[in-house]
Order: sequence, then C-alpha cells, then structure tokens
Amino acid sequence: MSWNDLIVLLPEIYLTASICLLLLLDAFSNSRSATGLHRLSMLALVLTAALVVWGHGDVAVSAFHGMFINDTLGEILILFSILCTAIVLVLASPYLRQRRIAMGEFHTLTLFALLGVMFLVSAGNLVMIYLGLELLTLSSYALVALDRDSGVSSEAAIKYFVLGALSSGILLYGMSLIYGATGSLDLATINAAVLKTPHMPLMLMGLVFLMVGIAFKFGAVPFHMWLPDVYEGAPTAVTIFISSVSKLAAVGMALRLLDFGLAGMGPYWQQMLAILAVLSLVIGSLVAIVQTSLKRMLAYSTIGHMGYLFLGLSAGTAFGYASAVFYAIAYSLMATAAFGVILAMSRAGFEADQISDLKGLNQRSPWFAGMMLIVMFSLAGVPPLFGFFAKLLVLQAAIQAGMLWLAIVGAVFAIISAYYYLRVVKVMYFEKPEDDSKLAPSSDLSLRWVLSANALVLLVLGVTWSPLLDWCLRAFTS
Repeated sequence: MSWNDLIVLLPEIYLTASICLLLLLDAFSNSRSATGLHRLSMLALVLTAALVVWGHGDVAVSAFHGMFINDTLGEILILFSILCTAIVLVLASPYLRQRRIAMGEFHTLTLFALLGVMFLVSAGNLVMIYLGLELLTLSSYALVALDRDSGVSSEAAIKYFVLGALSSGILLYGMSLIYGATGSLDLATINAAVLKTPHMPLMLMGLVFLMVGIAFKFGAVPFHMWLPDVYEGAPTAVTIFISSVSKLAAVGMALRLLDFGLAGMGPYWQQMLAILAVLSLVIGSLVAIVQTSLKRMLAYSTIGHMGYLFLGLSAGTAFGYASAVFYAIAYSLMATAAFGVILAMSRAGFEADQISDLKGLNQRSPWFAGMMLIVMFSLAGVPPLFGFFAKLLVLQAAIQAGMLWLAIVGAVFAIISAYYYLRVVKVMYFEKPEDDSKLAPSSDLSLRWVLSANALVLLVLGVTWSPLLDWCLRAFTS
C-alpha cells in the first residue's frame, strides 16, 4: 500500500468516514435532529462528488495492485449514482416523516449502498466486484424491510433476500470457476488468459453462471421474479433507490465482468445478452399492459427497459457500451421522477400507487400532471425527450453490430409499450377523480423543486444529449 493508493480511494474513504459519523450522531441524538442528519448526508454527497471530480485524470489509474480502477467509466457511473442518491434523499424526507420511518437508518443504509456502488463500478478484481455487490445488496435488503409496521414490506424483504442470496451464490460460483480456469482474480489478467486457457469448457460454465447473476441484478427475464413484488412491497422511498442507483451499479458490474474481464468470450455472451434482451422486452412490455398498480406497471416496464439496455451491451462495440451507459443514466433519471410523483401524491394512509389514484390529477395540480406527462412520454420514447434518444442509440448500436433483427424487435415493443404509458396520461387528463380529497400533492418545497428539476432535465437533455454521449464514449475509446 502507498499514499497514491489512498489518494485514489479518497472519495470512498471520505464517504466511509461520513457514514460512521452519521451512525454516531444518529445513535446519540433524538428524533428532532432528523433534519440535521439529512443536511449532513447531503453535504457528504456533495463533497464526495467533488472529490471524485478532483481525483479523476485523463489516464486510468489503479490502486491496491489493480483491485480498484479510477477511470472515466467509474467516474460517470459514480457521479450519476451520487446525483440519484441525492434526489432520493430529498424526495424521501417528507415520506419518511409522515410514516415515522427512521430517518437516520434510511440515510446511513442508503449511503452504505452508495458506497457499495462506488466499489462495484470501479472494481478491477473479482473480489472487489463481489465486495461492492454485497455491500449494495445487504443494505438494500435492510432498506426494503425498513417499514417495520408493514407486513407487505417485510414479505418483500424476505423474498428479495432469499432470491438475492441465491443469485449472489451463483455469481460467486461462476467467479470461482473462472478463477480455476485462469488462475487469477484480476480482470486484466483474466482477459489476457481467456483465449489461451486449456480449460475452455470450465470458462464457458463460469460464464453461464456469471450471466445468471448479472441478469438477476438487472431484473431481466427469466430472473425477474423478485422485481415486481419488491417494487410494490418496499416503501416508495426505497423503490426509487432500487430502480435508479441499483441499475447504474448493474451496468457497471456487467461492463467490468464482460468487457474488461471476458472480452475474448464476446461471441458467447453477446448471444446470451441478445436472448435476455428479447425475453425482457416481450415479457416486460406485455405484462405491464394488464397492470392496475402503478408501481407494478413501472416494475414491469423496468424489465422492458433492461431489455433495451441489453441491446447496447450485446453489440460488443465501444458505441454499444457507451449507448448502454447512456441508457442506464436516462432510465435512472426517469425512474426517480416517476416514483417521485408517486411520493409527492402519497401521504400517511394513502400510497397513491394505483393508476386510478391519478384520475383527474390535471384538475387539482396541473404542474404535477405536467411533470408526470413529461416522464411518461420520456419512458415511452417520445421525441424530443431524453428517453427517445436513449432508445435510438441502443437500436443504432444493435444495427451497427449486424443485429438488425434485434433492433426490429426493440422498435416493435417500443410501440407496444407506449400504450401503458399513454394510459397514465389519459387517466390524469381525461378522467374525473373518484375522491378529490386524495389528490393533495405534497406541500414540501424542496420536494417540489427537486422533482420539477428532475422532470425538466429529461426535456433539457433531450435537446442537449450529445455531450453526455461523448463523455460516455470517452470511457471506451480513451
């Protein structure tokens, strides 16, 4: 270990120290200090982001003998993970206060999960990938079960824990097979040894297990069983985090394992990703049509969106990887805004998690209805919103990689998926509310400002998306 290693890991070290401080303050403070804990958490996020930007250079730097890599890919995913986490903390505060859910525990667990994301997306070693993944998932299990008064939340947490532990075990077994075939845990060494190893059957078996673990973390079909139940059963404040930050972590993990570690086996895992993409697009889009719960509808739409993300990854090119990262960023910002509207409409005793709960929203709150309209159109891929260009880029990547049939499938289901997004718009603008007392948007100013900015960013980035794509491309061409 050297001082250079510690400097490279300075953002992670600082965030760890901040979390420890928050734990101590929460343990020795009363309930009235929740606002102070929230402000300290936001300050920790801002300073962590500043350290990430300060510590990044034009050339990738490794630390601790290659276990940790500081490069453009890690910088992009970490910064947007911090941004989404900050949005989650602001949107969740009124929700947590109304339901008397422990603010200190929510903030510390969320920051611990973010720390896991930072380790995961910057990993250069299989051990570091597993360490970051477990830190993220263990914190997520606890977050899902945070509402102790809700039996649904506890049920969702148990299901998430059991299936998550199973998938983590499968992923770890795949890593052990790859280690057995190559004799190394370092991703760069594994990549160099892939085509030289005499144990190719062992490598292929390890790759299959890795793909199962990756597909579960994305919530891709047929490993999607946990996702709708967890989205619906978890507190909405937690659902926002799982639907946004966890997806950024998943795309980082997939790229580290497949591109940085197993690029030589691209012809094998590209076919697997293409099959997962088609299954996710078909099941996610069709099942979402029949949902009456808004959270379950968004959960199944998430599965469909992961299919589009796999279009970019399956291309196996620098542009395909960049488009996948671009899509993950776009979806994360769309997810925070969509579930943010649910948070803004809900209150103690009323979750606003049914599509019918939004009936007549335009009559009561035209501004919130307009924000939800932007989000739904962006998710549907309506130009000139952010979601349109995200879908366009992954379809272009698939065509350039010679997978026209896959791009056609994606285009067809983009049209099909527009139905259930437009249904939400119809309910808000063309149906009368069943109970006017339900439509009472939150009066919290910070929530209103952040949610409005989040939704409007989807419109702004739809016009100025090119710099973000160039940034993503530099992660794979520099």
